[in-house]
Amino acid sequence: MGFASLGLNQTLLDAVAEQGYNTPTPIQTEAIPAILEGLDVMAGAQTGTGKTAAFALPILQFLSAQTRDSSGKISVRALILTPTRELAQQVHASIVKYGAQTDLRAALVYGGASINTQIESLKAGVDIVVATPGRLIDLMYKRAVDLSQVEYMVFDEADRMLDMGFMDEIQRILKVLPPTRQTLLFSATFDDEIFKLSKTLLKTPKLIEVDARNTASIQVEQRVYAVDEDRKRELISYLIGSQNWQQVLIFTRTKLGADALAKEMCKDGLKTQAIHGDKSQGARDRVLEEFREGKTRVLVATDLAARGLDIEELKYVVNYELPFKAEDYIHRIGRTGRAGGSGLAISLVCEDENYLLQDVETKLETQLPQQWLPGFEPDLTREAKKAPRRNSRGAQKQRARERALGKKPTKRRR
Repeated sequence: MGFASLGLNQTLLDAVAEQGYNTPTPIQTEAIPAILEGLDVMAGAQTGTGKTAAFALPILQFLSAQTRDSSGKISVRALILTPTRELAQQVHASIVKYGAQTDLRAALVYGGASINTQIESLKAGVDIVVATPGRLIDLMYKRAVDLSQVEYMVFDEADRMLDMGFMDEIQRILKVLPPTRQTLLFSATFDDEIFKLSKTLLKTPKLIEVDARNTASIQVEQRVYAVDEDRKRELISYLIGSQNWQQVLIFTRTKLGADALAKEMCKDGLKTQAIHGDKSQGARDRVLEEFREGKTRVLVATDLAARGLDIEELKYVVNYELPFKAEDYIHRIGRTGRAGGSGLAISLVCEDENYLLQDVETKLETQLPQQWLPGFEPDLTREAKKAPRRNSRGAQKQRARERALGKKPTKRRR
């Protein structure tokens, strides 16, 4: 089945072909016809499955077919909300590529960049706005954006928006949107909160799930190495060097942890940089560009980069520390194995993180066998001595959180 069978016009078919795509992905096959029918859609798909094109192409077709009023005024008719700046940049870039042969204009607005430049862009007139919630609210307060004519509303990575606490901003934005609109909600994971949100946003939506719910991509090989916490950095540097891995994305839980690990890996002779929320948007853009170009071999990131970071043919993702939320594990390893490619996701798990590994396995509904790398076997005698003090899952979790926050672990009373 080709894109022509989905009901897209020739202009968009040419644009898709120019990008080198011949066969639609499952989410595109299911979602594009439903959107073209005018249905609200609630779609679940893993990252890297082509979901941006799944909503961008039909919206571009609708908007390009409409004629502007005689005054020539351009109004915002499509609004796409994303949780992160990086994802907003990615979505905007895709819309520009697919809509290159149309006269549609798209604006990109997000925090960390000049709001005055964005205001000028909006004043010039745009058909599509791709935005992060916080910056869009700022522009609304300044009366710099008019959303009263929006016909198409997209919530991309809605689960992440909820995780990041954007519910209040979403509610404020909804109040200024016209009630008659087509709404599309895309999410990598589904839970009760997402279904609750969908009931306030969508009208008799078509539910699309192209994969088993809350699963990792089958294109990604998952390995778990048991290792002592103080030997993790040594182990991952050894793997990268001995296997000659290029472009390795490593996840830590904290900004301080990301900076510290990047510094130590540079001492190991690996060109490494860190990216997280404390860095300016310009610095983040430069770091990402150097990583994409291969100037930086290793990128250490917090979960800020778990969504929206799109590196072509990224082969290796490492969980230096497992996330506290199992859903974030799925998003992290979804940075590799994208667009039908293969990838390898490695998790370095010390004894204190076994409960987090269990949470991941529960979410995935599968067991991820642990293995030891010769020369880096965990010291079981040391862990055995600690065992009497780790007889409760709650205490284990609390100590792990305290270490992540840089606090001295709380001692249990005897």
